[in-house]
Amino acid sequence: MTRPRFRLLTCWGLGYLPASGTWGSMPPVALALVLIIVGLSPAQHPIIFNAIMLAIVLVFSHICVHQGDMGEAWFAKKDPDEVVADEVAGQALVLMFLPLATPHTPEQWLQVLAILACAFLAFRLFDILKLPPANALQSLPAGWGILVDDMVMAIPAWLVTQGVAWMVLS
Repeated sequence: MTRPRFRLLTCWGLGYLPASGTWGSMPPVALALVLIIVGLSPAQHPIIFNAIMLAIVLVFSHICVHQGDMGEAWFAKKDPDEVVADEVAGQALVLMFLPLATPHTPEQWLQVLAILACAFLAFRLFDILKLPPANALQSLPAGWGILVDDMVMAIPAWLVTQGVAWMVLS
């Protein structure tokens, strides 16, 4: 697993940690927070913020689809826990199009942190629950089975996050 493609499949080793899906979901949330801190929030710079999140979705989706079969062979398991590129892609999808501005007051900081926490928790909840049809999609061949179930579960997580964001920011 020293080849670069396996580093991306395991998100630089996060997939080896206990509760690997949780660890694999954290980098996009941390990056979103950094972008907001440096003033590249989705409200002020939507093209930059969303382009970065989209790039993460595309790169890690590509890795899952094209390298997932090797990951499954290496770990001798369908959709192995160590492969967390799917969580990275799914979490980045949930973070797209957030109505967040760069915070300036403690109240605004709490709002931003609450919405990012909601995005993280909603994705983890839906990813763990694997509601139909996502649960059946894991049977797709190799990398598709690794990726598609997470992307499908990102949709309700995105909807929940958007709803909470609009309620918190209203």
